[in-house]
Amino acid sequence: MRDGTRHIAVIGIGSGDPDQLTLGAVKAMRRTDVFFVLEKGEEKSSLTGLRRAMLTEHASPGHRVVDAEDPWRDRAQGARGGYTDAVHDWRRRRADVCERLIREELAPGQRGAFLVWGDPSLYDSTLAVLEEITARGNVAFTCDVVPGVSSVSTLAAHHRVGLNRVGRPIHITPGRRLAETVGNDDGDIVVMLDAHESFRQFAGGGTWIYWGAYLGTPDEILISGPLDEVADDISRTRAAARAEHGWIMDTYLLRTSPDDTAG
Repeated sequence: MRDGTRHIAVIGIGSGDPDQLTLGAVKAMRRTDVFFVLEKGEEKSSLTGLRRAMLTEHASPGHRVVDAEDPWRDRAQGARGGYTDAVHDWRRRRADVCERLIREELAPGQRGAFLVWGDPSLYDSTLAVLEEITARGNVAFTCDVVPGVSSVSTLAAHHRVGLNRVGRPIHITPGRRLAETVGNDDGDIVVMLDAHESFRQFAGGGTWIYWGAYLGTPDEILISGPLDEVADDISRTRAAARAEHGWIMDTYLLRTSPDDTAG
């Protein structure tokens, strides 16, 4: 039975493979009346196509899909040192778009949803955007979060390695902060959002790398081995893939030895 409250679900849909959808995600999709999709431009249209294929297979008849353009993000400002300000500005403008969608396209009593790549809790802005909308007080809604399979989990699974080693932690960082971990031997490092091949900072130290791009999609690429031996191969592969697709999203694991990966 429906009440007069708008409901929003933030649904993790995995890193690209439709088989990564959890039963919880499928059930949430079947309960949804309106799906909000933020378009990221022609070069990433394949990602939108994957979302629509999932909806065709799993969403209930009669659902609607509402598209909107994702606000442009000033990545050059981030490169100049204003990263935090650039992200907050982008999130504010994204909140403007999402607030309008919820207010105008979702009737009281209906359920809306945002489909989030990977897991909504890991390097994704949707939850923060919804928190900002709630704080503004212009439109009221409840919110549920459905966890998903992250690119980090997919990376480890497809390389057939464990993320952690016996008695040791694992550190997850964006590429721009990787330099802070150089010389830290207290665990292994997963790197996300690295646009500058920061792994080269670890060359010459006996480090192994497990690298993956377009994880979970038909375009997936995997390379692993001693960093000194495969770094150039990763660079060439990365450049060619970016030229072909117009974008690249890669994740990698760095560790001092390939041994003793269980635990």
